[in-house]
Amino acid sequence: MGMVVVISLPLILFSVMLGFGCYFLGRARGRQEFYNRAQVFGVPTPPPDSSTSGATAYPSSSSTYLKPRNSTNV
Repeated sequence: MGMVVVISLPLILFSVMLGFGCYFLGRARGRQEFYNRAQVFGVPTPPPDSSTSGATAYPSSSSTYLKPRNSTNV
């Protein structure tokens, strides 16, 4: 019975530490990706199979709006 506890306890602790490590690493990567890739607000593009000569053609927008980053406020 003591052998099961000796083998299981390190596995349980390793699993818990691995879970916390993956959680914090994923959270940091998600925040980095959020700040590096700005959302672009504009007119949606039409589907690839639709014809643009129809009555409901989307107007083309040449300018895109990017949100200012926090480093510009310093």
